Amino acid sequence: MKRRIFIITFICMALLLGQLGQLGAATASAAEAVGTESYDIPFITADTSMSGVMATRQDFFQIPSYWNVSSVVVNLDYKVSQLADKDRSSVTLAINGVAFYSFRPDRTVEKKQRLSVTIPRELLEEGTNTLSTEGSIQTIVNDQICSPDEERDNWLQLYRSSSVDVRYVSKPLDGSIRDFNERFTSLDTVSKSLNTIAVPSLASAKEMEAAVYALSGFAKANTLQDKTIPLLAFDDEYYAGKKLVTAVALYDQLPSGLKTAVGTPDLNGKGLIQLVRQGEQWALVVTAKDEAMLVKASRLVANQALMGQLDSNRKIVDESTDVSTPVVNISRNVVLTESGDELKGPRHQEKAYFVSLPANRSIADASKISLDFRYAKNLDFDRSMMTVLINNTPIGSKKLTEELANGDSITLPIPKNLDISGNFSVVVAFDLELKNAVCVQNQNQMPWAFVTKDSVLQLNTKDRTELLFNNYPYPFLRDGAFNQVAVVLPKERDSYTYRTVANLFNLLGQYAEGNTGDVLFYNDDVAADVLKARNVIAIGTFQSNKVIRDHNDALYFKYDASGAGLQSNEKMSIDSDYGKRIGTLQLIDSPYEAGHGLLAVTGAGSEYYYLASKLVASQGTVWKVFGDGVSTDKDGNINAFRFKKDVEPEQSSVISNVMERTDVLSFVIAAALVMVLVLVSLIFLARKYRRRRGDRDEA
Repeated sequence: MKRRIFIITFICMALLLGQLGQLGAATASAAEAVGTESYDIPFITADTSMSGVMATRQDFFQIPSYWNVSSVVVNLDYKVSQLADKDRSSVTLAINGVAFYSFRPDRTVEKKQRLSVTIPRELLEEGTNTLSTEGSIQTIVNDQICSPDEERDNWLQLYRSSSVDVRYVSKPLDGSIRDFNERFTSLDTVSKSLNTIAVPSLASAKEMEAAVYALSGFAKANTLQDKTIPLLAFDDEYYAGKKLVTAVALYDQLPSGLKTAVGTPDLNGKGLIQLVRQGEQWALVVTAKDEAMLVKASRLVANQALMGQLDSNRKIVDESTDVSTPVVNISRNVVLTESGDELKGPRHQEKAYFVSLPANRSIADASKISLDFRYAKNLDFDRSMMTVLINNTPIGSKKLTEELANGDSITLPIPKNLDISGNFSVVVAFDLELKNAVCVQNQNQMPWAFVTKDSVLQLNTKDRTELLFNNYPYPFLRDGAFNQVAVVLPKERDSYTYRTVANLFNLLGQYAEGNTGDVLFYNDDVAADVLKARNVIAIGTFQSNKVIRDHNDALYFKYDASGAGLQSNEKMSIDSDYGKRIGTLQLIDSPYEAGHGLLAVTGAGSEYYYLASKLVASQGTVWKVFGDGVSTDKDGNINAFRFKKDVEPEQSSVISNVMERTDVLSFVIAAALVMVLVLVSLIFLARKYRRRRGDRDEA
């Protein structure tokens, strides 16, 4: 009996412990699930078609260092040629050069297909990861042992809806400024709008200046260029919901909670950058008692290289602290590759290079590209060639030859009519064809071509100085630095005012190449003399901004006599009621001094000038803006016009052309010196022989 009771008791205890174990496991699993986040990263920017029997493309995605990744799934949306042979066609996916999945696409499915496959975690890297898609699409061939490949029907369509789904747990913030800085502009933070720059509700001119310097630096680091970083007042209703905050204010204007967290540091002649935590919110406090030191501390925040080096939670800035970024060097000779680049495989292979140029710079006459390269000797030289493309436009080609295989070169002028300004791409493409390769299996390592490190771009550039949105962000940025900018704020500010400033400086920050140059803020009663030699941005309505009110006659979209709404002009008919519901961007010549510009960001109400500012908030929207006058409404209707008359470009004189060409100028100077020396020599010779002749006459 006792034995039976013991057995029953043992079984009950075992069952109870089992249930408790399952409950504990479920609880742990649930806890883990709660901490797990998911982020969907698009990796194809536009629908694209891969053609040819062997085609490869590379795409990139980022994994921040603070993500503890649990899984990464590639969602590839594709469609394949209806003529593809299912038994011989394949697609292979590789991550960071290592293949991890292959499949045979189904040609019988007419609509878009989706493949979802997990990337092995051990193949992933912190930072940039390269996802390669290699397609081998073979078309159906009947009753032929060998046949030439037909590229027109060997296609694989990839869609922009393709993405990489990353599941991860965020590591705890380690309390350093460096870690905060990385997270502040990271993918998940920006996409979920968990960050903000914050200022006092009635921020002073210097507090606003400091805030936009910090904002510009963060905007430059923001990889989601279609998303903006907001600027809010401390008392804004959305401020409390932000997880990461950069608070910019004079010490006496800090909210009491932040002031308590910072303590009472010695700020005599010093600025402070300190990371503090308040509940679930982390705040990077940028403060000082002196306005000049507040601005200097914010310039340090705008220097992302320095911010990435601060491993503590506190940084003191004083007069001796060097916060400036290196001066932008507009090099005439741009090296395409530091160590050389190899291209492998048959048929079409290409290598792309990205060339950085300030947005206000365009390529002038006599610019050229010089490429040195070599290639395999087993090519079919009757069909092999190389081509150079700039911004996907071919500028020249060369036939490959066996005699020059060990050392070939090409020099091509960059056509002036390409109208290249700002950043651009250079693609070097090789068509490497093999002899009698119809029935030969493709070899990925053969043939090959190599672009050497001696390949350079020789650039002559000139300023684009016409006041048009086509040249924006000129005149407010020049050669990557802020160009004497003055921002005139409205008399009455609200949340739309700060959001408008944020929109403007998100885009300007993306184009800025450093933290140099000046941005000064003024109230609308600023004296006209102060705005001389400045490129002005005036924000507000007719009633709230005196600058806009005083220069209404110079605007392309003028206000009516009461200032309640915008009127019709020679380009656009505007109903009186509709004129009260639109915002405008107007880029006019500065009324204060010739050679400068004034951008009016204006509308009948603050929500409408904020609406207009969204058009120049990111590179994803600025392409919609051209000319010098733009209107927009809440329905998304955008009307852009050019009001300034077209000015025929002045024909360059021979002297001006020579002055722009430093190489020609050097040659002319050298030639002139030689001519002077020859002339002086002739004069001395003439005098010498004249003296001898006189001596003979006397004799």
